[in-house]
Amino acid sequence: MKITLLGTGDAIGTPRVGCDCPQCTRAKTEGLTRLRTSLLVENDDRRVLIDSSPDLRYQLLRTGSPHIDAVLWTHGHYDHFIGFGEFYRVQNIPPVFAAPQVLNYCADVFRFLSFEKGAIQPYEPFEIFGMTVTLFMVKHPPAFTCGILLETSESRVAFTSDTNIDIPQKSLDLLFDLDMLFLDALVPSSITIQKHMNYLDACTLANRLSPKDFRCVHMSHHLPWDLPHLGKDGESFEFP
Repeated sequence: MKITLLGTGDAIGTPRVGCDCPQCTRAKTEGLTRLRTSLLVENDDRRVLIDSSPDLRYQLLRTGSPHIDAVLWTHGHYDHFIGFGEFYRVQNIPPVFAAPQVLNYCADVFRFLSFEKGAIQPYEPFEIFGMTVTLFMVKHPPAFTCGILLETSESRVAFTSDTNIDIPQKSLDLLFDLDMLFLDALVPSSITIQKHMNYLDACTLANRLSPKDFRCVHMSHHLPWDLPHLGKDGESFEFP
């Protein structure tokens, strides 16, 4: 299994339009980006997209224009699904899998497209392209939001999606012996956001779950570029 971070930014992205803060200034000077968060998962010569961000066209172009075989949606916020329209007249529209509430909401926005829809209940594993996928509940009020656990016979990787640190225990019980954990980390440790983890929250949760490695994603322009364990756009990870 191979996972590529197509984007690691929040709904606004970095550099932020019209912003001259130190992070945005460095981004514009050095060509750095935090595109809206999305993950490309490759296994058995098939490709699954976790969330379809507004930056999807550019993300796919700079990743070599991979054909996408399926999409997983975590929740119905525009920065996590609205880019799905970029598949129009580019490839066969891929099937989408999500929790029923998420699927119904997002699919209604794209009712002008014809595509297969798979409603998946949280905590009920399903098989796709040699992987076992389990949606698990997180806490991103007021949105119904799921994280995603990916498993093969030799590896376990999880993505919390957008959440604060109060993830239900039933979900945390799934997140043992992880090879990699991707965590929401919207802002620096000095800022508290009700709907998201800050950097300290993310590091605290990672320490509690003890994955082999972890990366912060869904980061705003407030986060400095050089903190440990920050994911980078285009960064790839391979697992047995």
